[in-house]
Order: sequence, then structure tokens, then C-alpha cells
Amino acid sequence: MQTRSLPDYYAELAPFADLFRQGQAILCYHKIAKPPKHARIKGLYLDPALFSRQMEELSSRGFASDPPGRPDGTAKNRFTISFDDGFLNNLTEALPRMQKSNLRAINYLVADRLGQTSDWEGREGGEADPLMSESQIKEWLSAGHWIGAHTCTHPRLSRLSREQAKEEIFSSKKKLEDRFGIPVEHFAYPYGDYNQITVELVRSAGFKTACTMHRGINLPATSLFELKRWTARYPSRNLRNLLRKLFG
Repeated sequence: MQTRSLPDYYAELAPFADLFRQGQAILCYHKIAKPPKHARIKGLYLDPALFSRQMEELSSRGFASDPPGRPDGTAKNRFTISFDDGFLNNLTEALPRMQKSNLRAINYLVADRLGQTSDWEGREGGEADPLMSESQIKEWLSAGHWIGAHTCTHPRLSRLSREQAKEEIFSSKKKLEDRFGIPVEHFAYPYGDYNQITVELVRSAGFKTACTMHRGINLPATSLFELKRWTARYPSRNLRNLLRKLFG
């Protein structure tokens, strides 16, 4: 499957339409907000206006949203919207825009940081932004959306010992299930960082899927514990001009 000629990031459907109909596409978002002028990691932000256009375009072209997985050969035009970390603006900005387009999403939550800020971003050179609280996550769920686990504290799992990684993975699942009273079956590796040990731990914890940050489409042969995603970002000016020339 040819993906080399595609943009590195998802901004609009045109370059991806044929690919998305061949398998299960998963889009990855973090913060639905305009990046502050001082932001050091602007790629984590997406302007709400662009998010609206993306949702409206996908919905108008007949795409419907599912939880993460891989295609079974029967469903067509299905894709997944995923959010990492559980930022408050996912609720205030993204949720009403998805409702308008009749789309749903999964949010991968950092179990020990609910209602706090993304303190791990400070360690990585970014900005710590507010995360949804328990009551706000319940609002997210009551609107028909889903949640998954993103560890307890958002570490780089491959740098931990086996026991530390196990604690992060197993405990995140249990804590979220205890808090919200629902099965938590989906996982995303923080930073997209994982190795074979963490894959084995995620499987043995009872998760059904796990998302990476590898770009691509998910086919029937794709490992459910190494699902691929396309990060949604605003394209550079040069890329926008190229896309307009190629696709109108």
C-alpha cells in the first residue's frame, strides 16, 4: 500500500480519501485550540475552525466513526477519531463540533491526572494544559463517546522496568474502570513509545487494542496492539499550496 506520496499529517480528506476506504483509518488529536504564541510544541494544537471543517468533510463524504480496531471486510467508510491525554478543550471545543457532524471519538486518559494539568509536557518542553475532571469525563461519556487508557502518569514505557511498566498499564485500566463503571478495552502508548515487552503487558492486562504513532492505515492483517494513526495537524503554507494545486 503506497503512503509515501501522502502528507505526513492529516489536514483534509482529499489526499487520503482512497486510502481511508481501503482499511480502518485512525486520526489522532491532542488539543483543539489555537496554539499560544509562546507554545513550544505547536503540533499538539489544532485550530477549532479546522477541526470543524475536518469533521464536516468526513461526515458529508459518508464516513462514520467507530472505536479503534481493524476492518472486518464488511463495514465501509468507517474510521476512528482519537484524542490523547483527555484535555479539557476536547470537551468544550471538540465535542459540540463532533455532535454537529454526528461523529464520536475515543479519548485516551492519563488515570492519575484527571482534573489536573499535563505535567509531563513541562518535562518535555511543552505547556501544561488543563485535563478533564471525573465529572467532565462522565459528561463526555454521556454524550456517547468512549474512553481508553493512556497509563497512569504518561511515561515513556520502553524506559521503565518491566514491573514499572506493568504497574502503569494494569493500574490505569483498573482505576478508570473503577471510577467510571465501564470496561476500558483500548490503550494508547504515550509518545507512541513501546517495545515488545509493553505490547505483551498491554495484551495480558486485558486490552483489546493499542494505538501507536506510526502513520498508515489498518488492514485485516494489522496487529491490534500496533494500530497505526494519522496525526491531524495544520499543514505548512507550502504544503497547503501544493494540496490546492493537486486536489483543488
